[in-house]
This record gives sequence, structure tokens and C-alpha cells, in this order.
Amino acid sequence: MDVSKNFFEDENEIKYRLADFEYELPEELIAQFPLKERDQSALMVVNRETQQVEHRRFQDVVDYVNPGDCLVVNNTRVFPARLFGKKDKTGARVEVFLLRNLENGIWEVLVKPARKVRLGNKIVFKEGFSCDIIDNTVSGGRIVEIHCNGDFFEMLEEVGQTPLPPYIKREPQPEDREYYQTVFAQHRGAVAAPTAGMHFTEELIDKIKAKGIAIAPITLHVGLGTFRPVQVDDVSRHQMHSEFYLVSPESARAIAETREKGGAIVAVGTTSVRVLETVADRNGTVRAGEGWTDKFIYPPYQFQSVDRMITNFHLPQSTLLMLVCAFGGYDLMMKAYQEAVKQKYRFYSYGDSMIIL
Repeated sequence: MDVSKNFFEDENEIKYRLADFEYELPEELIAQFPLKERDQSALMVVNRETQQVEHRRFQDVVDYVNPGDCLVVNNTRVFPARLFGKKDKTGARVEVFLLRNLENGIWEVLVKPARKVRLGNKIVFKEGFSCDIIDNTVSGGRIVEIHCNGDFFEMLEEVGQTPLPPYIKREPQPEDREYYQTVFAQHRGAVAAPTAGMHFTEELIDKIKAKGIAIAPITLHVGLGTFRPVQVDDVSRHQMHSEFYLVSPESARAIAETREKGGAIVAVGTTSVRVLETVADRNGTVRAGEGWTDKFIYPPYQFQSVDRMITNFHLPQSTLLMLVCAFGGYDLMMKAYQEAVKQKYRFYSYGDSMIIL
């Protein structure tokens, strides 16, 4: 794999092309199932100062955080957002993928087959649970109005499927409801898991706390916008979709106290990084609050609030890989990915992990 840059100069700013974030990945390295023991996944340790790479197990991550540090985790909870129904008049089968709740009963969704789902169609999921197509979106989705005789989320738990990513080439299984979720999951709202957190177990968390490391939960409800393909050659022109975030006063305080005492802020996952960089000021102070973020981080970027990062291995040309390259350095990260392929690491959501020091 050629890791040389194809970036071009625009005045004084280095810009990267989409092709710079391409790498070759054998299909057999894309994890189709999770490990039964979450913390037994492989852990690549990448040191930015020494430019060295180590190979460990995720349970060893406790060796790379120190007393006084703060682990920032995303506590969003994935809900079963994938629904299958039938058109009320023709009986044609339709997939409806819930993206986000715009207001009471009104949702932005994706539909398949999109060309056959038109305004005015009614999709029936089960008796007493249906939706009407009321508008189109500029990105090819639909706006629907949900009709539900009973509690909406109870209905979802009954008939919805775990929204596994498309590169997992199998149907969701009952155990995915547990495995495609982190142990931090509390606040329902994500249609994709913050996968870096999926390697933690309760026992490992206890070890981390016992070492004197604080854990600060924040929320980013991961939407498909995080994974929307970049379709422009100049990556700086890509526009992220907005996702809801929340930073509690308690977590903001824990992060501030860590900084005051000289500890490191260790972000678990790209979602945690994006929230912290959204709410941090120029001094790196993280403020409590909630709102919507379309923060897109790509190289070159000056981080304000994150010292270390735990992350999975991401798709070629994805915004997630771009963020990781911004944090770890383009050359080092692309070489680390080359090493991961050579060592047959498991990639993507159910795959292995990396900590960048």
C-alpha cells in the first residue's frame, strides 16, 4: 500500500484529496461477529512521540492510562431502528430506517426501495403501528409521520431490528441487541453504536476506576451522517449531518478538574472527540451544554481538549479515518493501518481497537 500523500497546496493551507484516505483491506478482515469476551480484542498501541507501534490485548488498556486521567465515554444507546413493513394498498415490502426524531411523531428516515416509496404512501409494520410518507429530504430520504397504538419504543423493541452496518453481511441476531451496545449505554437515540466503547467490560471499568482514573460520560446520538460517504475530491468541502450532543455539568466539571491537576483527557471514540472539540473553547475548557453538532475534523487540525484517543479501525475514505489521521498524524496512521492489515487485525464495528498516545 502506498501511503504517500497526494495532497495539494491552496495558498498556505495543505488540503487532502479523498484518495489520500484510501487503503487496501482484504474482505476477510471485516469482522462479521463480535468477540464473546469484549476485552480480548486486539489493541494496537500507537505512540505519536516515538512513532512506535505495539500489539496488546484491550484488557491491557489500563496500562496506558494513569492515575488522575479522565476517560470520556459516549453513553448513547442504540435503538432497533430498522423496520420492515408493507404498503397498505399493494402489500409491497418496504424497509424503513429511522434516523432521527424531528418532533413528536415526525421522523427522518431512509427507505428501500426508495424509487417505489412516494408521498402519500402508508407503510404498515404491524396492526396499530404504521407510518405515512409526508415529505422528501434533499439527501434522498423521507419524512414520515408515525401512527402507533401504544408506546412507540415498546413497539420498536418488538418489531425493529438492530441497525447493523451494511458491511456486516448477515441478518441481525438476537444477541446483537446486547453486543451492538456499549456497557456505558444509557440514553436512547443512536442508530449506530459508538464502537470504541464496545471493548470495555464492567470488570475492566472497575480496574480503571481503582487506578484513580475518572470516567466522564457525554452523549452523542450517532446518526448515519457520521458514516455518510464523502463525495467530494477536496475533503474540506464535505458537510457533516448534525447529531445531538449533551455534556452534563458533572462531566464538564470532572474534565476541568483533570486538566487543572495535569491529568490527560482520554477520549473513547471519534464521537467523544467530536463532542469535546465542539464544546471546548480555545483554552481547551469544556463547557456543559447540549445542542447539535456538524463538527467535521480532518487534517490539519489543532485539537483543544483531547490528549489521547481510543478508536476502532475505520472504513477507507471515511470521515472517521480522517479524524484519526488528524489526531495521530497522517503518515503514522496510514502506516499503522498497513501494519494492522499485515497483522490481520479485525476491522470496523465488531473489530479490534487502537489507542493513540
